[in-house]
Amino acid sequence: MNVHVSAPADKRHSIDPAFARDAVRGLSAEHKSLPPKYFYDERGSDLFEKITRLPEYYPTRTELSILQERGDEIVAAMPKDAAFVEFGAGSTAKARLLLAHRRIAAYVPVDISGAFLTRQAEALKNDLPHLAVHPVIADFTHPFMLPREVASLPKAGFFPGSTIGNFEPEDACAFLTIARHILGPGATFIVGVDLEKDDRTLQAAYNDEAGITSRFNKNVLFRINCELDGDFDISRFSHRAIYNRAAHRIEMHLVSLAPQTVHLLGHDIAFRAGESIHTESSYKYSVAHFQELARCAGWMPDKVWTDARRMFSVHALRAKPAHH
Repeated sequence: MNVHVSAPADKRHSIDPAFARDAVRGLSAEHKSLPPKYFYDERGSDLFEKITRLPEYYPTRTELSILQERGDEIVAAMPKDAAFVEFGAGSTAKARLLLAHRRIAAYVPVDISGAFLTRQAEALKNDLPHLAVHPVIADFTHPFMLPREVASLPKAGFFPGSTIGNFEPEDACAFLTIARHILGPGATFIVGVDLEKDDRTLQAAYNDEAGITSRFNKNVLFRINCELDGDFDISRFSHRAIYNRAAHRIEMHLVSLAPQTVHLLGHDIAFRAGESIHTESSYKYSVAHFQELARCAGWMPDKVWTDARRMFSVHALRAKPAHH
């Protein structure tokens, strides 16, 4: 589909062409959707931080507990004096739990948000002066070059937060393959994976009583209004999160409460009452299912750690060594 994006001349300079293309394409499709990466402007990132502290939202605190309690074992699964490469670094809270063990020679946080990444890297340098920190501004879902300063070091990758679940399974396999090529033969990859569990727990985690997840979901419509000259009446959309057990995923939707037509960048987008925009999927895995996915991407499952209730898992994967 070729998407023509037009905008008033005085707004042209402020429009992100990728956001414009993805929004027009996704909202013009038969089954409307928007990529979840567009949740995360400054407001969206702040709302997500609030979500991670909600009593219903178990993934963040459960993963942190595993990293705190089993951190020595997790670090022992990595090569000694490795370059520790975090894909989509964001906040360094989880990385710090492993970096504190001092077996890591260098930290390479990778994120697309340069200003945020730089601030986090500077704070880390102040707190851990012994550690070499080499931030990389890049989209971690595509191939990128590691800094030359770490070229000779063994590599360990880090992908916490169950972000792997936001990929469709075939895209998750593609990402794991890219990461294996970036990290190289013999590398270790530490990956956080949310586990399958009862519907009630999952429903509560994505439909919190305080309504923070609803605000987070609707933030993408605020962004379209602010950045793409949209005129969404956000009060005419409701947040819905459902667990699709057949597909093993939570689906987040924004549901139109009435027939309406929305405009953005010269395009008319018609909604039927009850029609939804699919804004995010969050796949849940069994340990065996994720290990199967990792094998398909060329990784060998090595170790796995879970909490006592088996809500969440942290996997150590190993890339095959180079053949001599």
